[in-house]
Amino acid sequence: MSFPQNYPNSPPTVRFTCEIWHPNVYQDGKVCISILHPPGDDPNGYELASERWSPVHTVESIVLSIISMLSSPNDESPANVEAAKEWREQRDEFKKKVSRCVRRSQEML
Repeated sequence: MSFPQNYPNSPPTVRFTCEIWHPNVYQDGKVCISILHPPGDDPNGYELASERWSPVHTVESIVLSIISMLSSPNDESPANVEAAKEWREQRDEFKKKVSRCVRRSQEML
């Protein structure tokens, strides 16, 4: 988790440092969830301003949101389109890829 100079007025960025296969995580590991998007109206119209960053969020609320994201992906506005498609259409293959990522990350310890 990286915090900008103007935190808490702007959200931190969160990035996984190991490989992860998930609809809401970009290829570079950056997490894509609403509360980490800049405050205000969504220029794309997908999110309400109330769903985006607010200075009331804490590290705890961010971590809880990430845990929720990991167990319940949002495949309607994915950061990783291929993972989202696989999540919807080939759940067994998706789970296999996730398991491989987990095994590789455990080997890094």
